[in-house]
Amino acid sequence: MPLFNQKVSPGLSITDDTDILHFLNPDNSDKYVDARTALKNSDIYSIVFQLSADLANGKLKADAPRAQGILNNPTQTSNAHAFWQSMFAQLLLGGECFAYRWRNQNGTDMTWEYLRPSQVTPFLLEDGSGLIYNINFDEPEVGVMEAVPQSDLIHIRLLSQNGGKTGISPLSALANELQIKDKSNKLTLSALGRSIIAPGILSIKHGGLLSDEDKASRSRKFMKQTSKSENGPIVIDDLEEYTPLEVKSNVAQLLNQVSWTGAQIAKVYGVSDSIINGQGDQQSSIQMMGNAYVKSLARYAKAVTGELNNKLNANINLDLRSAIDPLGDSYAATISNLRKNGTLAANQAAWLLKESNYFPEEMPEASTPSVPISTSKDDKSAEGGDNDDED
Repeated sequence: MPLFNQKVSPGLSITDDTDILHFLNPDNSDKYVDARTALKNSDIYSIVFQLSADLANGKLKADAPRAQGILNNPTQTSNAHAFWQSMFAQLLLGGECFAYRWRNQNGTDMTWEYLRPSQVTPFLLEDGSGLIYNINFDEPEVGVMEAVPQSDLIHIRLLSQNGGKTGISPLSALANELQIKDKSNKLTLSALGRSIIAPGILSIKHGGLLSDEDKASRSRKFMKQTSKSENGPIVIDDLEEYTPLEVKSNVAQLLNQVSWTGAQIAKVYGVSDSIINGQGDQQSSIQMMGNAYVKSLARYAKAVTGELNNKLNANINLDLRSAIDPLGDSYAATISNLRKNGTLAANQAAWLLKESNYFPEEMPEASTPSVPISTSKDDKSAEGGDNDDED
């Protein structure tokens, strides 16, 4: 049994250049953006939620029954949609996501367990033939598993700098933007907290130097007079003058001065800023923005299917039609145009619409259409009957 008695080497640590830079320059450690902190930003939360939800709304289709079964029901602790959205959200935040494959003695997947990046430490084998992982499970009965082969782990990565071994978090490109956003928010809150809110100024003329108590007393009496007037005119004597204050836009400018950060965040994730309730490109049509968003989803889908095809030994595709066209109207319109152009026959178009669940399967077959009645003048049957009787 030499195959099962192999001595596994501890492996080589996989480090990034940024780790060395942070070690040599601790003051630059603030370049790291925590995912939990990033989700407190409304723009990042909106983009991550929409992208992960749309990817989870897609259908993972495999040409192998066993692979399709584990894709449809990957975990026992939650439903399939919640599991995949959690995986995709972690992929968008950290640049990589993990799931451990619990398999039986025959190597068949029974269930998958989602793992946080902090639970997994990857290593490179000394001969460079593959990766191994040290995993710290939350379950006390399992504990720590060392030298886990890469075949037992689903490891989806985005952009990488080490040949695809690990992924880079998109949040690393937003460190400066989030710092500016945070300092701007603190400045705005400070300006709002120190601002003086008053409806106007009541000036007392020829009254000499009044004490603070006299000024506060006259202010309370004036407000009492205002409330009792029931929105009527205010009567003051010649010794007083009331000037209402105008609302200025200084605070509004503080609130809007860093609106560009939303566009920067959208740019990093490869989507239009219109999906985070921004203005977007005013000259782009809805169809153009939809096509650009589909291309963005396809980029992330390829990273997912590439890992699943490798680990499950199956041909897996992520069908995004249900995510980008939930009602199926655009798909039905395309099929209708192909039918009109003669590319598809009527029965083929009806079959495609039934396969996409746009038409119910119990829909009855179309009856033979009746011959239309001709309305030409030569057809006397279409004209009214002539009265041949003569008086």
